[in-house]
Amino acid sequence: MPYAAILHIDIGDLRLAENDQTLQQKLFNAIRDKITQGLWPLAGKLPSTRKLSEELKLSRNTVTAAYEQLVYEGYVESRKGSGFYVSIELPDHYLPEINSTLAEVGHIDQQDINRSFAPGVPDLTQFPVKKWQRYIQNHASRSAILGNGHVQGALELRQALANYLASSRSVVCNANRIIITSGAQQALTIATMAILKRNETLLLEYPGYVQMDKVSNLLNINKAHIDVEPLKGLNIKQLEATNAKAMYVTPSNQYPMGTTVNTEQRLRLIEWASLNKSWIIEDDYDSEFQFAHRPYTSMQGLAGQLGLDQNIIYIGSFSKVMFNGLRMGYMVVPESLVEQCNTIKDALSGDSPSHVQHALADFIADGELLRHIRKMRRLYKAKHQAMVEAIERHLPTHVEIISQPGGLHVTLRWVGGINEELLRQHALKQNLIVRTLAYYQPDGIKGRTWNGIVLGFGNTPLTDIEQNIVRLAKCFDQNESL
Repeated sequence: MPYAAILHIDIGDLRLAENDQTLQQKLFNAIRDKITQGLWPLAGKLPSTRKLSEELKLSRNTVTAAYEQLVYEGYVESRKGSGFYVSIELPDHYLPEINSTLAEVGHIDQQDINRSFAPGVPDLTQFPVKKWQRYIQNHASRSAILGNGHVQGALELRQALANYLASSRSVVCNANRIIITSGAQQALTIATMAILKRNETLLLEYPGYVQMDKVSNLLNINKAHIDVEPLKGLNIKQLEATNAKAMYVTPSNQYPMGTTVNTEQRLRLIEWASLNKSWIIEDDYDSEFQFAHRPYTSMQGLAGQLGLDQNIIYIGSFSKVMFNGLRMGYMVVPESLVEQCNTIKDALSGDSPSHVQHALADFIADGELLRHIRKMRRLYKAKHQAMVEAIERHLPTHVEIISQPGGLHVTLRWVGGINEELLRQHALKQNLIVRTLAYYQPDGIKGRTWNGIVLGFGNTPLTDIEQNIVRLAKCFDQNESL
């Protein structure tokens, strides 16, 4: 049978019992116990007889005899020219009682959490993997970058980012103001720790990004909610009536409601922060993918034009424009905050992987990121249109789209009929992942009288969209308990 990868076994703490048995029998029992207790993986490769004899200071004949006995009794397989391996099928009387939790974790399929309609996942098949691998390989063998790196991030990447953000989002910055992070999540954590004390209040969009809610809970920060209304967006008047220390906002494509904060509203937010000496954490989520209009200038860029960007932290990531597994993000902070943010990052994780940073710097500088974004913008626009048309054709007439044409998700709402949680469970049986709106309201639905779900279309093939919507439509007809 073919093996995708060989698992080499490290004998680790393997010890022989102190009893009257022969050395061969002691070694046989010690290895057999490791195998039957599930501590050595099935199909794992055992050390060679020479290596094991050196490790345990036994004669090679003793090790060979123990291995042969293990083969004879069915615990080990001998493969000619390759060595000895733990058997795939063990003797019935010594089947390992492997912890069920560990067994389940070992069989988790990443496709399960990235499959059709899973929100927040880009089209993973479209990323130029071979091209990216060449960039990685160009830097993987550079001994000069194998040591410790600067906690703020590689200068080359920060310079490439500064140029990219200035041209694409009008962000006012330079390399000295950019900090490379392990995704947007770490950037949000650093920003919150840098600007807020325990007794100060952070305003969160509601419904909103759950990960930011987790950050505030973890850091024991006071939080208050600003409503995001269907089709209308952020309740600016509600915001202006507060004097909170900071506001977290996703102005380009609010997640999950899919609304945009226009230029006039952005200026009001900036004015609020300036008058109250408050902070704005701008998460520029999905700014690259707008299908109905040109992207608005970033709030940080607008504030910079007015000389008011000293109270704004701009955050972005490469998860949606490249791929989630990259786990690379960044933050643009005022000069006054750089040292403090670096100190916090140093305490949390230290520096970021150097070869990936240098590969990404070249990927951006060579124009590959921009080419990929442009290609994906066209594809996602087509996918969004296919989603809208399929929803209008196949879903009940009382189901409406409330999100703007943009980003990688579509948000639906309906009144009456099937409950959103029940719909989610029925969809799961159809191998579809949908998120209920309640997921984005961890503190309760607060009087919401309608149902809502979020459908991600990024990682769903264009050709599969209609048939998946047809399957989802069947779930709307199953208004009964499971």
